[in-house]
Amino acid sequence: MNPLIWATMTTTLLISSIITMSSNHWLLAWFGLELNTLSILPMIMKQHHPRATEATTKYFLIQVIAATMILLASTTNAWQTGQWSITHSTPTTTLIITMAIMLKLGAAPTYMWYPHVLQGVTMNTALLISTWQKLAPLALLYMIHNHLNHTTMLALGLLSATIGGLAGLNQTQTRTIMAFSSIAHMGWLITAITLNPSLTTLTMMTYMMMTTATFMPLATTSKNMVDIGASWSLSPTTLTTSMIMLMSLGGLPPLTGFMPKWLILKEMTSTGLPLLATLLLMMSLPSLFFYIRLAYLTMLTVAPTTTNSEHKWRFKAHSKYTTQMIMASVLLLPMTTVLYTTT
Repeated sequence: MNPLIWATMTTTLLISSIITMSSNHWLLAWFGLELNTLSILPMIMKQHHPRATEATTKYFLIQVIAATMILLASTTNAWQTGQWSITHSTPTTTLIITMAIMLKLGAAPTYMWYPHVLQGVTMNTALLISTWQKLAPLALLYMIHNHLNHTTMLALGLLSATIGGLAGLNQTQTRTIMAFSSIAHMGWLITAITLNPSLTTLTMMTYMMMTTATFMPLATTSKNMVDIGASWSLSPTTLTTSMIMLMSLGGLPPLTGFMPKWLILKEMTSTGLPLLATLLLMMSLPSLFFYIRLAYLTMLTVAPTTTNSEHKWRFKAHSKYTTQMIMASVLLLPMTTVLYTTT
């Protein structure tokens, strides 16, 4: 892709998300979401591969349906209340918008498109869809959280965590595993935004940091579980830290990934929802299981070093920020109190 076009699309992607996050008018928020969708489509299809074309078509159709639902709900809300303000919504409008945002986020029960789209794109594009593309819909959800139906939201959060954990158990493709991991994390995010919106910021920041640190090392080496073991000869350090990152992504203490789950469970028990907290915690165990299985199989299938060059791994260009992201994604648990009070 031409560098000028690439820069234009990237800038438009950033600006569209910022427009949605800073808007107070439904039409402006809808415009930002549409601009966001149109700017990422060329990035998805730049492979010129049938799978990329299929992923682009699926992503476009799903995002258009969700944006149409938001436009319908906002128009109905303006007709009923006489204003376009996001913070003034009727219960019916809020329900339609909630389902549209769940569709955009790839959360349950509207999650089926998400693994298929991620499987058809490159790892870097999958990282973009899994992180940056979540910000604008979550910002909308954040702005209308006063009108949300708590029972519905908690049920959706538990359903997402359940499906994300159980459906990922029989997967072998790395991007599909990360897709179901993202669905499970969306369940925790939805629960957090229902109980304590300020906790959502910390949860989303931690999720984006851990996902980025997991995708970066895997971007050049692996497409499925067996390929990951073959990266040992390229960079033993990268493979080792990637396995630790998977444990953090699953929420295993004492790694950083345990921090948001810990705080969300604390919030749920103090709110008087111990049963839901127990169910949510139990449903995170399948996710942890397939992360541990991924690490275990990788250690079992370490390929022999058959490279002619002794230091072949030095010529593999990883991002210069990979090390910092991995360190932060593993060692931030002692900073829980500071991060919780400042976000």
